[in-house]
Amino acid sequence: MNALTPLGMVSDFPSENQTHEFPVPGQEERNDYFVERDGMRFAGTHLLVDLWGAINLADPAHIDAALREAAITAGATILHSHFHHFTPNGGVSGVVVLAESHISIHTWPERDFAAVDIFMCGACDPNDSIPVLEAAFAPMRVDVEEKRRGRVR
Repeated sequence: MNALTPLGMVSDFPSENQTHEFPVPGQEERNDYFVERDGMRFAGTHLLVDLWGAINLADPAHIDAALREAAITAGATILHSHFHHFTPNGGVSGVVVLAESHISIHTWPERDFAAVDIFMCGACDPNDSIPVLEAAFAPMRVDVEEKRRGRVR
């Protein structure tokens, strides 16, 4: 991971939240981490979260910490994160890569706006991330759209 630090990576240490599952010889069923809810089987839940009237949108370290806390609160396993700050007072784009998928953000501090994508599979609940984002960015308004990805028909 240290080789990625010069490329702008803010956090180069994986989460303490990691678990490792190894296949059991002779075990036929494997866990694909698809979700079953309301009689539907799907890959995971994808939330599109718009934060309006938000603060702290130009600080990559603050954003990294907030998204990491959001991931852990949702029960996810952090693999690594990477953020890019466009100018000293400009927006930030970045991603926290999860074993269960990702949380990404793009900020427009000049408009007090952030667009956050939260996609998680398995037992994680991306909705648990929203209060963490609200605490970190104090938005005046939060718009959330939910999509179930990879629906099995």
